[in-house]
Amino acid sequence: MDKHFCVGSFRFRLVCEREIDIPHNFSLFESSSHNSSEFTYHMTIADYFPSVEGTILARRPDLTVYGTDTGEARLIGIKGQSKPYALYRELSGQEAEVHLAAEAVDDLRFDPVFTSLFALERQMIRRDSMILHCAYIKYHGKAILFSAPSETGKSTQAGLWERYRGSETVNGDRALLRKIDGRWTACGWPVCGTSEICHLKDTPIHAVVMLRQGKENQVERFSPVQAFTQLYSQITVNQWNRDFVQRTAELIEDLVVHVPVWQLTCNISENAVRCLETVLFPEDISGRWDLL
Repeated sequence: MDKHFCVGSFRFRLVCEREIDIPHNFSLFESSSHNSSEFTYHMTIADYFPSVEGTILARRPDLTVYGTDTGEARLIGIKGQSKPYALYRELSGQEAEVHLAAEAVDDLRFDPVFTSLFALERQMIRRDSMILHCAYIKYHGKAILFSAPSETGKSTQAGLWERYRGSETVNGDRALLRKIDGRWTACGWPVCGTSEICHLKDTPIHAVVMLRQGKENQVERFSPVQAFTQLYSQITVNQWNRDFVQRTAELIEDLVVHVPVWQLTCNISENAVRCLETVLFPEDISGRWDLL
């Protein structure tokens, strides 16, 4: 197998010794351009992994990260499983090898399992892009990003906007944030969580909305300092990498200067939509009243 992909501005090639099934959402990012890839992943199906020589930078139940002479290496697992299913190891600034356990091939149909093989967040931050945990909707040609910890209601609020305002959900769980022509833009991402909604679209960001559950609906704009703290907690950050952390902080600081970040305390009702719409699109509300 020899395929090319483009995620954000990162163009890469995936070479594997045998054909494997690419998850549908990841296949959306397949590129027909075969001459512009800047990075190559060499994938091998293996019964065992080669040993890793390096310094352990981070360790958690599903991931061990090493610093090596040629870059970063990762033993990648799944929470609840006793052993890793893959080894990722950078060979240079343009190549990495991925050793995949033979018994894990069938699990590649799951977007997070497949996408985790490539340490894409490392490539994104090098290109001044960040991955935000959010429901990404498109309304009137603009992106609204609902962000919050899991189980707070991101997909629910996105669904309310679809139902009552005819918006389109582009991704139910993630968005890639990057500047295009000097403007912060929400882009597609190949992982969408349990929402199963994943599209490849770039949309200028109109607002980021941090959600909080409540009985009454209320909107408040965060100060830049408050917005920074809220966003940082929902962005994928390799905490063991000082340069990664610093660059993420710089990008968030720029983002909150150019994009308003709001807190929406809300219930599950059309009134929650109306409450937020009043501050995000006051001209629309005014126009509706003028027609009455």
